[in-house]
Amino acid sequence: MAKNSSKKEKVQDSLKEVKDTAEEAVQDSLKEEKENAKAAAKEAKETAKSAPKKAKESSQASKKKEPGKIRKWFRDLKIEFKKVVWPTKKTVANNTSVVVGVIVLSAAVVGALDEGFLALFRAIYH
Repeated sequence: MAKNSSKKEKVQDSLKEVKDTAEEAVQDSLKEEKENAKAAAKEAKETAKSAPKKAKESSQASKKKEPGKIRKWFRDLKIEFKKVVWPTKKTVANNTSVVVGVIVLSAAVVGALDEGFLALFRAIYH
């Protein structure tokens, strides 16, 4: 009996330590959350104060036209199109036939359901 009670006490002590550790972790986490919220609120206030100034600066910057900007955009577009892995004609034909087949099958199923319901309602109401 003495061994069982000492084991029981050890388990209870271990459980108490775990509980205390968990409570401390929760408290630390809550404290950290509060600090982060305060910092975020402070940062939001600072951002709100500087937003009108930045908006004015960006509108002035957008009014300045950069020479060759459109040409550069098309050059970059051409480079990106070269990076694209285009499908082969066989793959395009295969995918197209699958799509057309699914459309035809779906149309047939919807048509059959329509005819079935039409016949059912005619039988009920005539």
